[in-house]
Amino acid sequence: QLQLVESGGGLVQPGGSLRLSCTASGFIFNVYAIGWFRQAPGKEREGVSCISSSGGSTNYADSVKGRFTISRDNAKNTVYLQMNSLKPEDTAVYFCAALPQVPTVQIMCPAKNSYLLWGQGTQVTVSS
Repeated sequence: QLQLVESGGGLVQPGGSLRLSCTASGFIFNVYAIGWFRQAPGKEREGVSCISSSGGSTNYADSVKGRFTISRDNAKNTVYLQMNSLKPEDTAVYFCAALPQVPTVQIMCPAKNSYLLWGQGTQVTVSS
């Protein structure tokens, strides 16, 4: 069964940190690029970051550059999103998604509707 499971969300104060995990099962993980997306209430789902299948290239939305770091451990079938200096506007449900055969994301992340497999999401709330 093809599956992505996000974890690590929670409630954090402004300026705090969280690390999200996206763990895959049921497919050959190291040929898939992974994207992180988020959706706040009443807003469109937006791209946050992505990482190529090998982990050799990454990309970020302007709103999170310098604060978020994406990484992957293919031996553990897991992609991480380290989120630092969190702001209230980062509050959203965070999703990961998978897309095969993307050797590089250096120029840009794949379009949202290109991804084939999605997780169920994890809630991140930034509030004092």
